[in-house]
Amino acid sequence: MNQFSMQEVVRAGITSTVGTVVLMFVACLSAVPQASALEPGSSPEKGAGAEAGVIRPFRISVSEDELSDLRRRIVATRWPEKETVTDQSQGVQLATMQKLARYWATDYDWRKVEARLNAYPQFITEIDGLDIHFIHVRSKHENALPLIVTHGWPGSIIEQMKIIDPLTNPTAHGGSVSDAFHLVIPSMPGYGYSGKPTTTGWDPVHIARAWTVLMKRLGYTRFVAQGGDWGAIVVDQMGVLAPPELLGIHTNMANVIPVDIDKAAFSGAPAPAGLSADEKLAYERLSFVYAKGIGYGFQMGLRPQTLYGIADSPVGLAAYFLDHDARSYELIARVFDGQSEGLTRDDILDNITITWLTNTALSGARLYWENKGASFFNVKGVSASIPVAVSVFPDELYPAPRSWAQRAYPKLIYYNKLDKGGHFAAWEQPDLFVAELRAGFKTLR
Repeated sequence: MNQFSMQEVVRAGITSTVGTVVLMFVACLSAVPQASALEPGSSPEKGAGAEAGVIRPFRISVSEDELSDLRRRIVATRWPEKETVTDQSQGVQLATMQKLARYWATDYDWRKVEARLNAYPQFITEIDGLDIHFIHVRSKHENALPLIVTHGWPGSIIEQMKIIDPLTNPTAHGGSVSDAFHLVIPSMPGYGYSGKPTTTGWDPVHIARAWTVLMKRLGYTRFVAQGGDWGAIVVDQMGVLAPPELLGIHTNMANVIPVDIDKAAFSGAPAPAGLSADEKLAYERLSFVYAKGIGYGFQMGLRPQTLYGIADSPVGLAAYFLDHDARSYELIARVFDGQSEGLTRDDILDNITITWLTNTALSGARLYWENKGASFFNVKGVSASIPVAVSVFPDELYPAPRSWAQRAYPKLIYYNKLDKGGHFAAWEQPDLFVAELRAGFKTLR
């Protein structure tokens, strides 16, 4: 029965009925090389109901009717007139969106990414009353380091697909046995195939707590965590909470901005005196982000429910997702002009399409509202007991200076500035990203 056995199901702490479902599921699952599905889990939590702690297998299946409806809506888009400038200063340009729409409606094939996703073991488990969807791939190397990786906005598990095999199967990708990870990639609450919160309270701190519950439920008593964008905020909050199981964190969007510097950048004030060259560059880039590059964050932070248009129009959703920051937009726009930039047209549309098909544009947007106006980028107060690794990609929203990283993370064990890559590093530059994780966590094994 592929590589899964009844013993593995029993080890997962699942009832016999659910175990039967698991066996039926894995029998038809295209197994990932050197990966196993359910691994040691916990029995129902003390005082919880019978379903608490159950890990349920999951498989994506989108109907042809849903895909036909998507294409119909794309073709029926009512286009506005062209922007009145020759650059992107008014937003996502009409030519870019029309190229995207033509490809999306005629040549894009969702079934390809659906098959790739379904080739990995996927599961759902309930945490604090909410279903959490996740990919769980164990390395064939038993001494592999357990790692949970968190995506951001406008993102999904799509962002991490390119790093799965290199992290879990390093010997096939230029690494050694000692580089292996057991990998958990959850969909954040309200994103992808995770449940949509029906009450308030699922903020980054709550997610950080939930990830520790998830890893312990999978049987991991020691693990590391990684994140970028919202994922970076989540892993910093894990570092603030400092559960005993957490060995360390890695971030590619380091939350290192001192509070006074953050306030000055937000206000648009000139760079404070006394900054080093690296600090001044970070300040200028952050000021630009606040002034011209984070309007979506303000909108979702204040009035996420108003965004009905991106739930109703695929092209509206795509335009909103493309308009993340200037550097990311330039990269994506070039892709639709036929240039290779680390991302393909399919990469971009895979990420947009999973949000469309799950109708999670607004449930994902509410995370900004849940953040209650807290700064995205300033120091979070990671515990001095938590080792931290930082990778700085040059086209990130701001390049985090080493000096600020040392102040923000008292136990900084790794810091590296790269020559290539941007905000969506795992997605854009998976080889560099994998190398950074191997190096950053090397001393924690």
